[in-house]
Amino acid sequence: MKFYELATLDTVIFGGAKAAPAIEAFVSAPEAKGRLLGAWGNDIGALNKVLLLRGFDSHDDLLAERDRVLRSSNPFGCADLLTGMSLDSYKPLDFLPPVETGNFGPVYEIRTYRMKVNGLTPTMEKWEAAIPGRLGYSKMTIAMYSLDGAPRLTQIWPYASLEQRAQARAQSVADGKWPPKGGPDWLTPDMTSTVAMPLAISPLK
Repeated sequence: MKFYELATLDTVIFGGAKAAPAIEAFVSAPEAKGRLLGAWGNDIGALNKVLLLRGFDSHDDLLAERDRVLRSSNPFGCADLLTGMSLDSYKPLDFLPPVETGNFGPVYEIRTYRMKVNGLTPTMEKWEAAIPGRLGYSKMTIAMYSLDGAPRLTQIWPYASLEQRAQARAQSVADGKWPPKGGPDWLTPDMTSTVAMPLAISPLK
């Protein structure tokens, strides 16, 4: 996959599980472009949100699917359960392989950093140097940079539990393996972190 979309769907209270079957049908319809890679309901952070990660082989496919969603009278098949949505386009950091689906969770952390306006290339260089060492503590699903809106870096990390997340993060910092040396110099203080659990429809569990 060369392009990704991270969709955030704001739902009514307890709307995520109710919306999941309709979302699955919408993204797997014959006319749909791309592939669903992950679907999560957030557990820590702003609540009542569904996060969808989809992969696309071309930018044209991503744009065609974006247009299909925006023109739809029933986006993601669950407009009656939605109070809002945002659709963000991404490319993976140059050196990373495509997202691998499977059972790696069931706790996923989705972290987004806002970069300085000239921060992408140096950030990518710092992450390329540091990620191999960080992977010794836990797997990474993807690190990707935004193609629209403010310059952002989003990472998705799966963990077996919240305890394993805390241990991996603390130990990698204590060992000097993370954060990337000099990496934070190219970021702003505008950072968010969401802990989410896979929905039943998610290829990433």
